[in-house]
Amino acid sequence: MRREEVPTETRHAGEPARSGGAQAAGEPRLPIGIDPNRPSAARIYDCFLGGTHNFAADRAVAARSIELVPEIPLIAKSNRAFLHRATRMAAAAGVRQFIDIGSGIPTEGNVHEIAREVHPDARVVYVDVDPTAVLHARAILGDDPQAVVVQADLHQAQAILDDPAVRRLLDFSEPICLLMIAVLHFMPDTPKLRLALDRYLATVPPGSYLAISHASASARPESLGRLADLYTRTGNPLVLRDQDQLVSLLDGWTILEPGIVYTPQWRPDPDAEPVADPASYIVLAGVGRR
Repeated sequence: MRREEVPTETRHAGEPARSGGAQAAGEPRLPIGIDPNRPSAARIYDCFLGGTHNFAADRAVAARSIELVPEIPLIAKSNRAFLHRATRMAAAAGVRQFIDIGSGIPTEGNVHEIAREVHPDARVVYVDVDPTAVLHARAILGDDPQAVVVQADLHQAQAILDDPAVRRLLDFSEPICLLMIAVLHFMPDTPKLRLALDRYLATVPPGSYLAISHASASARPESLGRLADLYTRTGNPLVLRDQDQLVSLLDGWTILEPGIVYTPQWRPDPDAEPVADPASYIVLAGVGRR
């Protein structure tokens, strides 16, 4: 898949922001909604993955996060590897349609690239609330007729599922794989969240899948508690849940083997190196089938 440059009328998200967000004369302006002084969960995660689509404010939070949990870059890569395995699993089961909710800033091995290794005609909807993620996803996809990008929040299930572009691309009579990777831990327990999850479940047909990954403090409550406090102070509330709570989020789905486990434990590749302490990866993952 070719990678196109970000449109020239917008400044690259990886370029350093000027103090107070001021722009020099003649300097391209950021799109509306992108505040370089306000840390973004998507851009912080981009830092962990070694990306360049981030600002000084994001890098500061990422650096402090790594001080609290030094393994975070490795954890982020393990989480990304889980996304790849879950996508391949669904594709191998015959699924040709994917909705990646909370897709984040594009990096190598995006869902459409992984799914098309199995089905060259796979169709993918990318959804993210962060305008930086949406901007770069649209630039990368270009005029790909088999993929669309929607700017929306996970809670807006009906709006996402009824979006005209989504309805034109996907056939809701055929199985769909929903992906909610490292996004639900930014969603507090509310009736609004439960309503949204129920809507996704009710709309996709039998044979569909839901893959989730989620930060958990089960193994390291003290350091993860401090990490959650850091994110909350920067405007990105982090909600840590345990295995039982994730089972509850998957209510209505049949959870596949090996259940809710740490990311390295979920159906590792045959040639993967054994992990001595899976709990050190702090991110739980699982896949449900409708």
